[in-house]
Amino acid sequence: MHPSLPYWRLSGYYFFHFAFVGVFQPYFGLYLQSLGLSSWEIGLILSQMALMRLCSPAVWGWLADHLHVRIPLVRLAAGVSVVVFNLFFFAQTLVPLLGAMALLAFFWSAALPLMETVVFDHLHAEPARYSRVRIWGSIGYIVTVLATGALLDYLPPASVLWMSFALMGGILAFALLVPESPTPPQHVATPPVSTILAQPRVRALLGACFLMSAAHGALYLFYSIYLADHGYSKTLVGSLWFLGVIAEIGVFFFMARLLRRFSLRQVLLASFAAAVLRFLLIGWGVDSLSVLLGAQLLHGLTFGAYHAAAIAAINRWFPGRCQARGQALYSSLSFGAGGLLGGLVSGWTWDGLGNAATFGIGALFAVCGLVLVAGWVRDESAPAAPVR
Repeated sequence: MHPSLPYWRLSGYYFFHFAFVGVFQPYFGLYLQSLGLSSWEIGLILSQMALMRLCSPAVWGWLADHLHVRIPLVRLAAGVSVVVFNLFFFAQTLVPLLGAMALLAFFWSAALPLMETVVFDHLHAEPARYSRVRIWGSIGYIVTVLATGALLDYLPPASVLWMSFALMGGILAFALLVPESPTPPQHVATPPVSTILAQPRVRALLGACFLMSAAHGALYLFYSIYLADHGYSKTLVGSLWFLGVIAEIGVFFFMARLLRRFSLRQVLLASFAAAVLRFLLIGWGVDSLSVLLGAQLLHGLTFGAYHAAAIAAINRWFPGRCQARGQALYSSLSFGAGGLLGGLVSGWTWDGLGNAATFGIGALFAVCGLVLVAGWVRDESAPAAPVR
């Protein structure tokens, strides 16, 4: 690493950010279930994260562009998130929980797109080293998803609140430690965002990213509940999440080599094809542990390879001072709009159509994304910018 790069401060932020995700994403639904909420109510509450990701990055990105700062906004978002999270210790019914989740999501989801632009600016001469920083987020996720799964076999579901609150404190601590990055060089060409969005490959990629997040809706909302209802222990549930992230880390580690050998389009095609297979396996093979193990290994493609290829394309296709807006669009349309659609559809179909059919709908979303990538995402003029 370059000696001026604040590597451990950046990596520490990613570690705690995704360590929080490792508690919140797999297990908060179990806590909500313990309150007696229905599947639709759980899906509605958790979908607030995706809803706020739809608008929050754009609002905070606009503030960052007009105030010419990012890290102070990251710190503000982290501080308010810690305060807001306290509402969950008092909210027990649908409406208060909806309000608390929406407020938390508005501030918490704002920080990561800003942090991504900060990291790429710190790495301005070495963007290929992005995943060496990002990999610590995956490690943080692994630590907490395993530890929480094991602890919840002995502790009450409400323990999820205390674990999440402690990790929020870690996010705030590292937000205070990360320095602001240098601004992008003035000589970098910055075309209008409308010109970039006029390119078919850009629109197709953003549409495919929207569909990939929608495809993961049932996984992120109901996977832990699904496995627990089929007799799997919480320790084994945590281990399956762990296996998926191990696959993700492996892909991140070798991503530079993969992108030297394969184009962005080829990596994305493989990722979407793997998503189709993965959700079909989960939906119809839940009673077989070996099938679930294979499905979780596909996470290396459906998130690791997909995210690395997508963010490499966004970083290159939105140059100069467009990068922050490119990251905001990627976050809003994929994790925001796509996650919202996937969450709402899953919450509606989980009881109405059944578990297997819900995961089948996720596979259908992935098929549509595969069609977009195959038909319109072309990048033959330049080798893929490696991310490792």
